[in-house]
Amino acid sequence: MRNRGNVATVLLLAAAALPTSGAAQEADAASLMASEKSAIARLAWMDGEWRGQAVTQTASGEHRVTQTERIGNLLDGTVKLVEGRAFNPDGSTGFNAFGVISFDPAQQAYTFRAHTQGQAGSFVMTPTDSGYAWEIPAGPMTIRYTATFAEGTWTEIGERIVPGRDPARFFEMHLRRVGDSAWPAAGALTAR
Repeated sequence: MRNRGNVATVLLLAAAALPTSGAAQEADAASLMASEKSAIARLAWMDGEWRGQAVTQTASGEHRVTQTERIGNLLDGTVKLVEGRAFNPDGSTGFNAFGVISFDPAQQAYTFRAHTQGQAGSFVMTPTDSGYAWEIPAGPMTIRYTATFAEGTWTEIGERIVPGRDPARFFEMHLRRVGDSAWPAAGALTAR
């Protein structure tokens, strides 16, 4: 009997602690989300719809496309979604990619999770005063993309970085904002 009383007391004390624990978790979640939202807001210049020209240097020469980007926030502004689509001169889709930009308050670090052409990966992304940079480890080399936003133009270059050599540029795009976008939040289901 005596053990039952002790167990009941422990359970009662644990139950009494639950609302406090729940409130602390809610406060902690709110704080984490506020940190995420503030970090993602640094990239607000990207939001909307963009169009311009891009060129990729390949072994067979230059490949020119019309590049588009559509970018918006989800989860109350705590993540940024990016869809890139390139159109060949004949109007066909030559490239399509999807990405999620997030911020980890515990690590104080941004991540760019990218999906394209049957491949996916998570990469370190670093906002700068005028844009951002992100890198893809590729064996002994690194692929680095560097973006700048100035005078209404989003410029992004891609370079192959091989130790002991100068960076080799293989990609360049210049986009202008063509308008706002309700994507991805538009069309979300409601309770009824």
